[in-house]
Amino acid sequence: MSAPAAGLARFSVNQQTVKQLALPELAAACGKLGVPGVGLWREPVQEYGTHAAARLVRDAGLTVTSLCRGGFLTAVDPGGRRRALDDNRAAIDEAATLGTDTLVLVSGGLPDGGRDLAGARERIADALAVLAPYAGERGVRLAIEPLHPMFASDRCVVSTLAQALDLAERFPPEQVGVVVDTYHVWWDDRAPEGIARAGAGGRLAAFQLADWVTPLPEGVLLGRGQLGDGAVDLRAFHELVDAAGYDGPVEVEIFNPALWARDGTEVLAETAERYVRHAAPRQPQAR
Repeated sequence: MSAPAAGLARFSVNQQTVKQLALPELAAACGKLGVPGVGLWREPVQEYGTHAAARLVRDAGLTVTSLCRGGFLTAVDPGGRRRALDDNRAAIDEAATLGTDTLVLVSGGLPDGGRDLAGARERIADALAVLAPYAGERGVRLAIEPLHPMFASDRCVVSTLAQALDLAERFPPEQVGVVVDTYHVWWDDRAPEGIARAGAGGRLAAFQLADWVTPLPEGVLLGRGQLGDGAVDLRAFHELVDAAGYDGPVEVEIFNPALWARDGTEVLAETAERYVRHAAPRQPQAR
């Protein structure tokens, strides 16, 4: 792996942004473009083989900046809760094998017919009480990702950084942190306060970028915009997390069928260029 290209020292591409690239193709494209980090997803990693994937990225000189995803911890029935805990333990083990210290959690939505948001969040806390020590023993931190409120019913009852921190702060910071994803939190006028709070408590586990474009496409899960195409002040968020003490990788995670239909290497190059142009903090000019 060559040195990171100019402005890309902290840049990481999430595997879903260019999911049309198989893992060996992704590793090769990152090496060619000077991209130093990748965020991986469990399903394609499992298909390739977790140990084989770990060797591939290591031999390519890449840093695995996160593994997505664990979570879905809101089941009520004992069998569902047991299966969720087992799956998350497996995800923690996979993260450790890949050499990343960050497992992103999408906490889970309401169970069928459920309306008790507070109760669902308490079930997440109960699961974290089991999983956090297991993760800590393996050098992995659980990173709670708040999702936009439109996902609260079916995917994630944790909708704000404040809610994520209320859960995370029950556990040691080296075991449980939070994710700041611009796609999900850009609308929240308390997000800057939450970022500062997370930084002060050592809870900033991951920072992800995607833009918000309108009109929203059908199926908003796949409606993330390329950097610079939407309404989010990406650079302002980057500067906020940096000011809060975060100096880790910055992952671009975009789910967008229009990007997936294009040549993956071209999309990766475009994404890296957009990161520098629209998100990376400006360098002070020499006097």
